[in-house]
Amino acid sequence: MAGTDRPVTLAAIAGAHGVRGEVRLKLFGEGADTLRAFSVFDAGGRKLTLQSVRPANQGAVASFAEIADRGAAEALRGTLLTVPRAALPRLGPGEYYHHDLIGLPCRSTDGTAIGHVVAVENFGAGDILEIERPADPGRKPRRLMVPMTRQAVPQWGEDGVTVSAAFIE
Repeated sequence: MAGTDRPVTLAAIAGAHGVRGEVRLKLFGEGADTLRAFSVFDAGGRKLTLQSVRPANQGAVASFAEIADRGAAEALRGTLLTVPRAALPRLGPGEYYHHDLIGLPCRSTDGTAIGHVVAVENFGAGDILEIERPADPGRKPRRLMVPMTRQAVPQWGEDGVTVSAAFIE
């Protein structure tokens, strides 16, 4: 898939939790349990070794070997925790990582270029692709949202995304 060499952001450090160096995390994945699959994270150019993680209100609380006190935890506020794309589990048929779809070019089933994927959202009823269309001269680019279903998106891969013409404005 596209982007196999780009790091994948799994969480961001939101601040300190307590006085022993634990940090509050904002999660971008499926939950705190997902982080347990990884022992080391890249954190803004330095490595952090995960010691423990537990679910917490609106995210998780974690401890890392390299963070010993509240001051060190606070200094990392806003730091993204990433892993190499190659470290993620292999996908089954019909599965995808949001990370791999972002940036892909989009074409309709009739062959017309639509734009490119700028985000994958989920408001509770399933994933939705946000596609940015090329801007007309002197205007801002427009965006459209398409449900990530076989009906609306019959095909995707490292070369791009195909959207059913019936789902395009």
